[in-house]
Amino acid sequence: MDARMFGLETPLMAALQHLLDVPDGDAGAGSDKAGAAGSGPTRTYVRDARAMAATPANVKELPGAYSFVVDMPGLGTGDIKVQVEDERVLVISGERRREEREDAKYLRMERRMGKFMRKFVLPDNADMDKISAVCKDGVLTVTVEKLPPPEPKKPKTIEVKVA
Repeated sequence: MDARMFGLETPLMAALQHLLDVPDGDAGAGSDKAGAAGSGPTRTYVRDARAMAATPANVKELPGAYSFVVDMPGLGTGDIKVQVEDERVLVISGERRREEREDAKYLRMERRMGKFMRKFVLPDNADMDKISAVCKDGVLTVTVEKLPPPEPKKPKTIEVKVA
């Protein structure tokens, strides 16, 4: 479906339409076309972009920590991964799978299924050794403690000798 049908000819809509129209093959990587490596996003990039766009999060700075809150309704702890990449990138990812039953068929399917992911670059004062994650009532809260502020340097006093 073309966005122009609805009068949505904005640059943002054009970019979104371009991302959604990626063919099933490897767009960009390993294609037979000459110069195709720079022609468009890869399927992995598009998949990750969709997963990140569909995973809203709230980020709060508290006096002693940073808090990342993500809604994860219906997911268990085995479906959610919290990792730190490249020493400073917090990654929250996982997958929501469809419930399959032999005796039932879907009449309407509105809940989002599939992979989700969010990446956050942590600030320099984040303590990478003190990260905790708790999922309660379908809400994941990842808390990253802050490093204590460095103590101010005391001026060095030099004794003056009388000659």
